[in-house]
Amino acid sequence: VGRDGPGFNSIRNMPDVEKKVPLKDTGDAECGSCKLEASAPTGENESGPKDHPPCRSRPAGLSPLVDNVSKLNNNIGMNRDFRMEEKVLPPSSLEGKVKETMHNAFWDHLKEQLSAIPPDFSCALELLKEIKEILLSLLLPRQNRLRSDIEEALDTELLQQKAEHGALDVPHLSKYILDTMTLLCAPVRDEAVQKLENITDPVWLLRGIFQVLGLMKMDMVNYTIQSLQPHLQEHSIQHERATFQELLNKQPSLLSHTTKWLTQAAADLTTPLPTCPDTSDSASVAGSSPSEAAISPEPLSPTMVLSQGFLNLLLWDPEDEDFPETLLTDRTQLQELESQLSQLTILASVLLVASSFSGSVLFGSPQFVDKLKHITKDVMEEFKSRPEEAMQTVSEQVSQEIHQSLKNMGLAALSSENTASLIGQLQNIAKKENCVRSVIDQRIHLFLKCCLVLGVQRSLLDLPGGLTVIEAELAELGQKFVSLTHHNQKVFGPYYTEILKTLIPSAQALETEVESL
Repeated sequence: VGRDGPGFNSIRNMPDVEKKVPLKDTGDAECGSCKLEASAPTGENESGPKDHPPCRSRPAGLSPLVDNVSKLNNNIGMNRDFRMEEKVLPPSSLEGKVKETMHNAFWDHLKEQLSAIPPDFSCALELLKEIKEILLSLLLPRQNRLRSDIEEALDTELLQQKAEHGALDVPHLSKYILDTMTLLCAPVRDEAVQKLENITDPVWLLRGIFQVLGLMKMDMVNYTIQSLQPHLQEHSIQHERATFQELLNKQPSLLSHTTKWLTQAAADLTTPLPTCPDTSDSASVAGSSPSEAAISPEPLSPTMVLSQGFLNLLLWDPEDEDFPETLLTDRTQLQELESQLSQLTILASVLLVASSFSGSVLFGSPQFVDKLKHITKDVMEEFKSRPEEAMQTVSEQVSQEIHQSLKNMGLAALSSENTASLIGQLQNIAKKENCVRSVIDQRIHLFLKCCLVLGVQRSLLDLPGGLTVIEAELAELGQKFVSLTHHNQKVFGPYYTEILKTLIPSAQALETEVESL
């Protein structure tokens, strides 16, 4: 058998299965460290039992699907599109280098065993045993005939006997495995399985089989999650509410901060928003959307108060300890959303200012806009601690990019006066009271408010002025925010309803429980 089959390069380019979260443990077969597991490294000691012939280090052992079932249930309950994703390790990271070294050492050792005279099939047998267990784990309950077929074709004792007599036909077994994978894989994996059929080197073929099986296991995990999602969501809601009720029974004042939070939200709705004074900045001419212009004072309703309350959480002072009790477990995620919102405010502000100096032709180029986005996003971490220095960098790079792009398109370059004005307006974004920044911040909050009432997709159809250039980023932020608040309403709706009855006694909508909104 050739050592460098035609599929060598294709298998090198396949995603590493060890980055995926496995469906279940595939067994505890022992061959020192021969056992290959389709999972991420756990960092545990991987050396084999001392009474076994030593095989070289192998990929790390299989970890459980989740370490905390309750945490997983909560994540799935809050996100209807929840999916397990592969963990991508940077090749330059220490963990990535160690993992790659361990994997290469294992596969090199397997090649040595199969190339020996007579061949040593000890590690190959362990791989075949694990492949069998993985294939069985992918079967549905009704696939009894295929289960029996796999059990017979990959019978461990029979394979052991053949290996002892030097009659183990690895290429033949690999072909059977590929045929079975073709039957079981999702259509999206057909191409990956077909590529394996061109590999003649047995070691690279086995390696490729494990990689694709890892993808198939991930597909099965996500299929199972989607199937169970409604049940897990309901279980998560009931469990969280029951747990909170137990605490409330012991501490009757447990909802004091939540009451204060909703009271403040109701007060905010009766107070007009501060308006930004007129400014000569050309960027301030961006038009408002119809939804923004149509807002007018209306009688308070539970929906309005609760939506305002959730929006206020994105402005919460980290030093304020009076955080609503019903949202304590979500505080970290809310802080992450607040950080994401702040970054989008800066990004949209920079793009709005830049657009007024770039012209419609230049700013109509997606490639040009993407360059400005990358320039701004690259300094976001620095902006947190040194906003003035960060915006100095942005202003210089953006003005240079505009100048060069105009030149490349044969358009008139910016005059020195316009360049100075552009740089000055961009640097002013570092100030919290900057008008462009304030307007963009208000409009992003308006968008999120619409998301809570109308949904993300409908809200994206009528974006406030200046936000269309960050539509994709807003869609991601809006979906996260809506998922979190929707789940929280489902859990704590009955408590919110009772509090809101005291705040809005005349509201007709109180006949409908908040959790149904």
